[in-house]
Amino acid sequence: MGIADDAVEVRAQGWRTLAALHAQIEAELERALGVSGVDLSVVEYTVLDALNRQDGWHMRMQQLARAAALSPSATTRLVNRLETRGLLTRILCADDRRGIYTELTESGRELHERARPIHDHTLERVLAEAAAQPELAPVVRALHGSDVTAPV
Repeated sequence: MGIADDAVEVRAQGWRTLAALHAQIEAELERALGVSGVDLSVVEYTVLDALNRQDGWHMRMQQLARAAALSPSATTRLVNRLETRGLLTRILCADDRRGIYTELTESGRELHERARPIHDHTLERVLAEAAAQPELAPVVRALHGSDVTAPV
């Protein structure tokens, strides 16, 4: 294997490590948010969190899709479910009939406030556990802003 092949393998190993950490975090967040009485999936929490961070403003559907890393059709289905639950509402754009905005309802804000400590505590716990695993520790350190090197 040549130097170029070694570099590709290093990047591939880094990606596999990151994917493993992501899977571990997502599984624990799904469990915690599902059994804690808030009954949210990770992506539902992500949408509520993105909207909550707007500080009273609304988001276009395509912005929400980017924030949740979903396709437009998956975003529409998710928004439909959350709207049915009374957690958010859609608003037509006054100057562009094709534009649809989304914003949290008061119930959505309250549920997000109940879910946030569960989410944050679980994330902190899983990252601490991952930091103790030699194969995941470098990625955890990078997430915390230390041990970051320049891209290859």
